[in-house]
Amino acid sequence: MKPKRFKNDKFNQLPKIDKVFKAEAISEDTSKITIYGDIGESWWGDYVTAKDVESMLKGINTQNIKVHINSYGGDVFDGIAIYNQLKNHEAKVIVAVDGVAASAASIIAMAADELIMNTGSMMMIHEGATIAMGTKTDIRKTLNALEGIDRSLADIYMTRYQGDREEIDTLIVNETWFTSNEAVEVGLADKVSNTPAVEDPEEFKNSILQKFRMNNPEPIMASGKNNIISRFKRQ
Repeated sequence: MKPKRFKNDKFNQLPKIDKVFKAEAISEDTSKITIYGDIGESWWGDYVTAKDVESMLKGINTQNIKVHINSYGGDVFDGIAIYNQLKNHEAKVIVAVDGVAASAASIIAMAADELIMNTGSMMMIHEGATIAMGTKTDIRKTLNALEGIDRSLADIYMTRYQGDREEIDTLIVNETWFTSNEAVEVGLADKVSNTPAVEDPEEFKNSILQKFRMNNPEPIMASGKNNIISRFKRQ
């Protein structure tokens, strides 16, 4: 039996993301890397490892790298390793979240010099998790290791997050899902792609009403008992 991936059970019903891992040149100075599917060895499907990414980056020498992510996450150490591989690369790194960047995938996204949430995408941050067995001493060692992992994750998120450390610690414990706009609001991302200009709500309402008024004539008001009948009299 597979362990549950997420604390919030409704997200455990999300469909599988098939693995896509490829690099391609999209211009003379920009390469595109696609990372879809799980990160590191996974219970849930095909995966992309830190070693895979390291091998791919060795063959890329463009000025810009655009990384497209759609992943529920996976192994935290593979995620941190990929984060550092991208962070230490000489190219400018632009990350685009196409669908979701959750768990370890959200850590990878933090390596971006520019982080773009595509319309409708989401980001999720949460605690590290594992399966443990053994004596209380063994369990205590595992707990200490997980607490250390969570501190490391918070260190990485704090490179972007605009609030206090205590807040990010709580957001991690709560398993927090951010919409694209929310991720930008708290500083975890830089912008949402294809965002329409914000229009004043009252002006928008009035423009809609005006359209209806132009398409529909003013209703005829009754002026007497026989008003309706008189409208149908033969001339």
